[in-house]
Amino acid sequence: MYRKGEVTYQALPLPDRVQVAPAQSLAQAEAFRDQMRKRHSVRRFSPDPVDEAVIRACIETAAGAPSGANHQPWHFAAVSDAALRARIREGAEAEERAFYAGGAGDEWLAALEPIGTGVDKPHLTEAPWLIVVFAERYGFTEDGTRYKNYYVPESVGIATGFLIAAIHQAGLVTLPHTPNPMAFLNPLLNRPAHEKPMFILPVGYPAADATVPAVAKRKKPLGRVMSLNGG
Repeated sequence: MYRKGEVTYQALPLPDRVQVAPAQSLAQAEAFRDQMRKRHSVRRFSPDPVDEAVIRACIETAAGAPSGANHQPWHFAAVSDAALRARIREGAEAEERAFYAGGAGDEWLAALEPIGTGVDKPHLTEAPWLIVVFAERYGFTEDGTRYKNYYVPESVGIATGFLIAAIHQAGLVTLPHTPNPMAFLNPLLNRPAHEKPMFILPVGYPAADATVPAVAKRKKPLGRVMSLNGG
């Protein structure tokens, strides 16, 4: 991204101002809240295609997220090839078999029971797109010098949140899928060893018979997840 010593601090006037009147600010915040409340993690997808330009726009949104030292320690591998999606599903289900066979532990499996998940992951082949999010443990300058990345999990988590919101805004659905471990994805997607796969996001339209687990609609009340410390 950078050549060592080439980049120094330079202040720029704020390029974009989105400030609005207080009443409009509240209205916009509430409208976005209400829109995001309609977001659901979906496991049944329609085979209807999604244009590549839509996927690109969603990933561009994620790529603009804030990150530690602005190192942008992420890579988004978008996959539409059916054969490759099938291989990703095969690898993910192999890890899930080990997980459900005892690797998870009884308490974790009991917590997952109301969600209705299992070894089979048909969404990985039903969805027309998969986006695999990689975290870059360290990077390289344009001349090949290795440099350290900072706050990598936090930065990638923020970017993935941006991506999920963008997918929802585009009228699509997704499901954050995290088989563990996921090292099988690096060779499949030709990604280097210093990148760690963090999420598989199937992306598409919901199937006509799509459902969500009832428990997913139970959200903690605001008073349990928020505290105010005013003056």
